[in-house]
Amino acid sequence: MPIATPEVYNEMLDRAKAGKFAYPAINVTSSQTLHAALRGFAEAESDGIVQITTGGAEFAGGQYSKDMVTGALALAEFAHIVAEKYPVTVALHTDHCPKDKLDGFVRPLLAISEERVKAGRNPLFQSHMWDGSAETLADNLTVAQELLARTAAAKIILEVEITPTGGEEDGVSHEINDSLYTTVDDAVRTVEALGLGDKGRYLLAASFGNVHGVYKPGNVVLRPDLLKELNEGIAAKYGKPAGSQPFDFVFHGGSGSTPEEIATALENGVVKMNIDTDTQYAFTRPVADHMLRNYDGVLKVDGEVGSKKTYDPRTWGKLAEAGMAARVLEATQHLRSAGQKIK
Repeated sequence: MPIATPEVYNEMLDRAKAGKFAYPAINVTSSQTLHAALRGFAEAESDGIVQITTGGAEFAGGQYSKDMVTGALALAEFAHIVAEKYPVTVALHTDHCPKDKLDGFVRPLLAISEERVKAGRNPLFQSHMWDGSAETLADNLTVAQELLARTAAAKIILEVEITPTGGEEDGVSHEINDSLYTTVDDAVRTVEALGLGDKGRYLLAASFGNVHGVYKPGNVVLRPDLLKELNEGIAAKYGKPAGSQPFDFVFHGGSGSTPEEIATALENGVVKMNIDTDTQYAFTRPVADHMLRNYDGVLKVDGEVGSKKTYDPRTWGKLAEAGMAARVLEATQHLRSAGQKIK
């Protein structure tokens, strides 16, 4: 069962929360990056999450039509086949879908899973993200309520981003300022709209200074301790035991975070951490090295014939897969999921 059933996905998240670890959520854009993610999880003996953005799905759909749904479906179906050869369990997720792309991405994919569930099958994806961070919180939560009702009925978990993450991700961008910190009031309004699991399970991407993209440790002021404040505020308001963690948090913009920041986030209820920038570089770096070292082999310089063995995509593609897989393995170690696979 390499692709998690809805029941197993819930178990994965429960185990992470109880064990104070999180799953790396690795963005994939092709069959090769998917294999790299699966290989990294397998070598780490870690379960994990692979996810597709709207831009990644458009890329996977081919540059002739650039169809996001086609690309997402193709990668998901491919994953269901090839993941059988890896001794770990993975969940499939769609990442960052803003309002103007819901009708061309998440809603059609939801409809496909709804039909599968009606036919007695499992949903194609195990979770979907609604990124309403560019909307007012009221509008954001109105859409989230509609989507949560549908995802819950289709045995899918919804991820919501209630306040902005800085930087840019697939065309959704936010300035780096004080709005990057979720307040307890924001969390209360979220619970009022979405409940605490009674209306369907959801993952919460709260903001604690997170920024998408490339940055060095120390250049962004992260406050993962804020997640503790959000949990405590909700626990107090809704009569939950002291020390309980009502939310399943997602850590966005994790590339470049320090080990201490990651550890604090894990202690405060993070069960999923998105990793894209670092794995993109880990995939591309070996390819650049190969091209520079074999310049006269990959190019037919001065009318020569080059070297087929060096420009064969399989040659440098294997290096790219290995580089990305190694970064995925490293992520499982940072997030403490290494060695934690479901037996």
